[in-house]
Amino acid sequence: MLRFVVRRLLQVVPTLLLLSVLVFAWLRSLPGGPAAALLGDKATPEKVASLNHVMGLDQPIWTQYVRFLGRALTGDFGSSLVSGDKVMTEIGRAMPATIELAVMALLIAIAVGIPMGYLAATRRGRPLDSATIIASLVGVAVPVFFLGYLLKAVFAVKLGWLPPSGRQSIGLDATRVTGFAVFDGLITREFDAAWDAFAHLILPAVTVATIPLAVIVRITRASVLDVLGSDYIRTARAKGLAPVTIRGRHVLRNALLPVSTVIGLQTGLLLAGAVLTETVYVWGGVGTLLSEGIYRHDYPRLQALLLMGALVYVVVNLLVDVSYAVIDPRVRVS
Repeated sequence: MLRFVVRRLLQVVPTLLLLSVLVFAWLRSLPGGPAAALLGDKATPEKVASLNHVMGLDQPIWTQYVRFLGRALTGDFGSSLVSGDKVMTEIGRAMPATIELAVMALLIAIAVGIPMGYLAATRRGRPLDSATIIASLVGVAVPVFFLGYLLKAVFAVKLGWLPPSGRQSIGLDATRVTGFAVFDGLITREFDAAWDAFAHLILPAVTVATIPLAVIVRITRASVLDVLGSDYIRTARAKGLAPVTIRGRHVLRNALLPVSTVIGLQTGLLLAGAVLTETVYVWGGVGTLLSEGIYRHDYPRLQALLLMGALVYVVVNLLVDVSYAVIDPRVRVS
């Protein structure tokens, strides 16, 4: 197992280097450039050239990349062109909101998606199977921003069951410790604040969870159907093994391999920031920073967010590979 993990870690390094080159080249190819974005309406060719010199953007491209890589390795991405704060400080403030939302959405998707997919597969061709397939198609097809506004209109505005936006009610005197609103309320014994934060979390989490949920359902169903038709399942039944043993040890364990891949990819997507959902619910997480950075041409912020998003994907996929090795020991020799 250790050799397997080390081998995968060695593969991560060139991947991250390539991603850093792509992010650096893409941002430098955008029209206007950081200097023009920073100067705004006051931008003139002379002022842009002068600021480019100050920022080192008139140096050879490889010199710029080496400086960029060196600063990235130390976590120094400079200051935001929008707020003036350090980029990593901004991300540190916004990250707990995104992690809280992503974890809740992922728990919903896994807790509902895997059982639904399994039940649909074991009842193939029956009404439950058909209903599950239709529901998963709808979950993928409905735009996230439309679903977000629809849920707000029904459950927040019309019924008044849940708050429409934000992470906590305005004016609520809640103690901030870690930045995770629900967790902070629990550890400080401010249970009213924890419940208020949880209530604010429900609608955006359900909105974000719809696509991962639909994908997990379909992949689980297909994977379970494939395993149920395998020779070793028929052999296990012929030997008279208990149905519980067959389902747990043989069916689910082998069916979870492709499902774990999907969960890993969806986790990376959620942690990278659900831009539309955070905008609809005024969530104030990483997705909000990213959308504002794109709109305002905030290059330092974009560089940091894109690289961190890429890092999240790489790390999550590494964890998926490790989970493969835990679920199926045969993977360790590949």
